[in-house]
Amino acid sequence: MSDGKKRLDILIAEDDDDDFLLVSEAFEESGLVYQLYRARDGEELLDFLLHQGLFCDPVRSPRPRLILLDLNMPRKDGREALAEIKAHPELRQIPVVILTTSKAEEDIARSYDLGGNSFIRKPVDFQDFVKIIQTLGAYWFEIVQLPPHPEN
Repeated sequence: MSDGKKRLDILIAEDDDDDFLLVSEAFEESGLVYQLYRARDGEELLDFLLHQGLFCDPVRSPRPRLILLDLNMPRKDGREALAEIKAHPELRQIPVVILTTSKAEEDIARSYDLGGNSFIRKPVDFQDFVKIIQTLGAYWFEIVQLPPHPEN
């Protein structure tokens, strides 16, 4: 990158095509230097992270610096996937931000109990979504110190 910024590999676990498109467009508007990857459910998410199945090539499925996780997905939901990620010694340090439509207090509490790093409700308004993505990027990639990335 010519401006000295490293590309941020971000994995989005989202089964809904419209929601994924909305997140993708918000990232485009955000000004972040990023590469988005997608898992459509918790099974694909774990396969991506562990380089299994369709994601066996680590070049095409790099370790993400951040995971955006929807809770309500088919096959394996976000709660189950989060529990497995945070129990895995090689994955547990990857920040996981819950990005969901759920407003249920039990989902908020359970997400943090399982090791989620943040809980964000998906906004309805696109400009609000862009602001959230910009803030999320600034927080996770400019303000906080993340553990060293395995490829560094």
